[in-house]
Amino acid sequence: MTSRLLRASLGSPGYDDMRATLRAAGATAVAGDVRVACLPLFRADPSRQAVRVTGAPEGATVSVRDGDTLVDRAAAGTDLWVPEVDAPRTFTVAVEGIGEAELVVTPQRKWTVHVVHHSHLDIGYTDRQGVVLRNHLEYLDSALDLAAATDDWPDEARFRWTVESALPVRRWLDSRDAAAVDRFVGLARAGRVEVTAMPFQLHTEACSVEELHRMLRFTDDLRERHGIPVTSAMHTDVPGAVVGFVDALAAGGVRYLSAAHNWAGRSVPFLTGGQDLGRPFWWRSPAGERVLVWFTDTAHGMAYMEGNVVGLAESFAAASSLLPGYLWSLAHRPVPYRKEAFGWSGLDGVELHKPPYPHDVLHLRVQGGNADNAGPSIVPPSVVREWNATYAWPKLRMSTNSAFFEDAEERIGDAIPEHSGDWTDWWADGLGSGARPLGYARRAQHAVRHAETLHTLAGTPATSEVDAVYDKLGLFDEHTWGAANPWHDHEDGFDSGGLQWARKCEMAYSGADDAEDLRHAGAHRLGARFAAAGGALASYLVANLGPADRTDLAEVFLPASVVPLDQQVSIVDARTGSAVPHHEEAVRSEDWPTRPAGRRLSFVLAGVPAVGHARVDVVAGTGPAVAEELDGWQIENEYYRVSVDPREGTLTSVFDKRAGRELVNAAAYAGMNQYVHERYSTAPHVNHLSGHVEAPHGDLALLAGRSIGRRASLVRATRTAVGETLEVELDADGARWLRTTVTLTAGVARVDVTNRLYKEGAPAKESVFFAFPFAMPAPVAWELTGGVGGGDAPTVPGAAHHMTPIRHWVAFDDGEVTAAWATLHAPLVMFGDIYLPYAPFPPTIAPEPAEPGTVYSWAMNNIWDTNFPAQQQGETTFRYAIGSAAGASPRELGQAVAAGFTDAFVAVPSTGTGAAAPPDGRWATVDHPLVRVAAIGPSRRGHDLVVYLASAAGDPAAVSLTVPGMRAAFVGTSLERSLAPLSVSDGTATVTVPAGGFVAVAIDRARS
Repeated sequence: MTSRLLRASLGSPGYDDMRATLRAAGATAVAGDVRVACLPLFRADPSRQAVRVTGAPEGATVSVRDGDTLVDRAAAGTDLWVPEVDAPRTFTVAVEGIGEAELVVTPQRKWTVHVVHHSHLDIGYTDRQGVVLRNHLEYLDSALDLAAATDDWPDEARFRWTVESALPVRRWLDSRDAAAVDRFVGLARAGRVEVTAMPFQLHTEACSVEELHRMLRFTDDLRERHGIPVTSAMHTDVPGAVVGFVDALAAGGVRYLSAAHNWAGRSVPFLTGGQDLGRPFWWRSPAGERVLVWFTDTAHGMAYMEGNVVGLAESFAAASSLLPGYLWSLAHRPVPYRKEAFGWSGLDGVELHKPPYPHDVLHLRVQGGNADNAGPSIVPPSVVREWNATYAWPKLRMSTNSAFFEDAEERIGDAIPEHSGDWTDWWADGLGSGARPLGYARRAQHAVRHAETLHTLAGTPATSEVDAVYDKLGLFDEHTWGAANPWHDHEDGFDSGGLQWARKCEMAYSGADDAEDLRHAGAHRLGARFAAAGGALASYLVANLGPADRTDLAEVFLPASVVPLDQQVSIVDARTGSAVPHHEEAVRSEDWPTRPAGRRLSFVLAGVPAVGHARVDVVAGTGPAVAEELDGWQIENEYYRVSVDPREGTLTSVFDKRAGRELVNAAAYAGMNQYVHERYSTAPHVNHLSGHVEAPHGDLALLAGRSIGRRASLVRATRTAVGETLEVELDADGARWLRTTVTLTAGVARVDVTNRLYKEGAPAKESVFFAFPFAMPAPVAWELTGGVGGGDAPTVPGAAHHMTPIRHWVAFDDGEVTAAWATLHAPLVMFGDIYLPYAPFPPTIAPEPAEPGTVYSWAMNNIWDTNFPAQQQGETTFRYAIGSAAGASPRELGQAVAAGFTDAFVAVPSTGTGAAAPPDGRWATVDHPLVRVAAIGPSRRGHDLVVYLASAAGDPAAVSLTVPGMRAAFVGTSLERSLAPLSVSDGTATVTVPAGGFVAVAIDRARS
């Protein structure tokens, strides 16, 4: 008894209550505990349908009569069978020794159930990542064995396996002998095994659009190399996906998407329109692409455990007991389960208006066991074989993901509804639990596309190295961020939290280093093609790989081995021949022997062409401008005057000189860039506790405390040749120290704010916000992965509303002035209020008057109890930027403000021989302000290079693309599929880029 007691796991989901619901489905009382139900279960010869009696005493006889005619009699626990009816008909059911009652037998739906056997891949969670992946390779071996063992079974019962996540296939093909590979490929071509498109399950909102599309490379190669069809994808566990997911899937030739949303108590989609989301549905992107979606969620069977709940992984007896009640519930109720299902938290008392499921074809996922990472089993096909031998209907079929969709599309056709927009992920809040590695990964997403461009321009493509970086970033963005019990540090199993998080972080940190190494190498390889200008001590190309021509800060490193530190220099803009004021920071070997000796030269360079360069020359000269210390708590440049509060360290004023407008809402509850620390009264280190905790009716008792940064002290206020900077240090709960640096770069219409804090690790539940109250109405647009949200942009019904995971920018427009706010490291934001991070996520401030223009950057949290890190600590940086302009396009301004850190200028040192680089130049040009060159890379289809174009426009955009030397061009998907020729004249082609689209233009250049 003691051991049984200790096996009980607090908070772990169970099936008992859900199964009790199914056993009682459709039943009416006879007498006492005896109940009777008419269920969708049929036998043939002649066609008869089932009447199920439950609760009768063991050994009792039950019978059913049609008037005075005995129709069937059986012992208790055995179904009774009546002639199939085509209209309601009354029978009498009698239970020996209990009594009898009338039962109206109604026509029942004849179902076809596609049983899709798979394993949900958590790369971690149940064990260390390497163990999990090795196990999944063994699963593929077992899948081949089970397929062979059932080759002579009836076709509908033959073992079929759907590979939910393709990474194990990639590794399996590299590690198995040719005969096994041939067997696998043969089964895949025959439809017995299906490989779906995604390598693993992603937090898609953590991805850049480039990364999201790159994730489909492997299955695209698999299709071409082995002739394996890849037409579907699976999105499992994570409750939501970004709008750009549709375009990425479509680019990879994917037509179907099976989603299984695990609410885990942190999702309440029925409060945000989710009852209006039927299945299946077409999900359309702004670009016009669409995928056919089937989804399962908590209310339909604990997401991807739906088949396990109804006994398909257990036995024929269990399935016979449970599946008919499940089908009856689908046909007659809004959802089969409510509070008895794990993850229903926050929805008690919700009135359901969702219509019952209207179709007779069904997709049921099943795993070999009731756990993540469960392997394949002979049980599901065994159940299907016995079921079909016993019953005429429902018809069960071992199926694959795509086979279900093909059947459903043929049956339902034009009745399938369509939705568009972002399907915001309810679990995105977990990204804040790993703020530091997330920040590294987000920086790497930009460094790697710069690196690919620089290497391609240098003629030294780094395809495998770039792919390896994207693989690391993808593995970091994979949805399993930690162990089931992440606060433990064991070596194996659910408690290997320390090891799992170390491995996960390594993907971000090494990915960031590898990306930066590649960018550094690409710059040097490109620079080696050019010599320094005549008479110059050194020359540099200042490369602007961003979306528009711009004036911004540039920084180059001048080694002491090239120019001694005691020699004064000036920087000359090669386009004008004029000296550019600069600032120097010397690194001397005697002061810092572990760093390269030399000078970091900072200067502002005007009008650097987009996807191009301007050359600067370092010459003997007069040295840097003299730096000055400033008095007071105010800095300014040509565009802004910024004042900082000496007590709280917040920005009391950001005054736009050109517009004559204050950007800060001085009456707001929080100050501009105010640090906000929250504590919650939930206990730490309890598995899945947050999935069971609710804050009903706006109850804020879970908010245990809130504090702000205080006791500001001025660290420095300086003016240099490149602008003015003010740095403040504050005391802050939850942090050892907090330092805020505000910078106004000379000649640049942008306010840069950098917050660095040393986070103290704590298991107590907490969050960190930075507040940005703008004196503006609600945002009109914000950047998403593969699209733009805000304003009247649609969302899929049931998407999360209390928080928004963005890429980098948010834009406002009051009709006179446009403002933009941007973030580099922290993607999570809340608009207008801080919402309690427990379902149903009530507002905690409810400001009067409302503050629609306030952005709260949700920088850090540890509110999850499983899967995500239980605490975080150490120095972490958060960079933000603010900009404004009268009458500007919100989307253009958003891109421009973010470009200072997403596309910082890259210094390319000219170290070669021969001719110097021209004073300026463009490697590629587009003439639409909302279409950017995301990267230039090598072609995977034999062309000279590829230019990737990404659009932030709301409509299709016809753009002129100019690439020097271009003689032929072809436009296609991001994977260079479906390439269509373009007309090229004088190196220019007109390309139509879909709204929010991401396309590849493959280019052939003239041979020199």
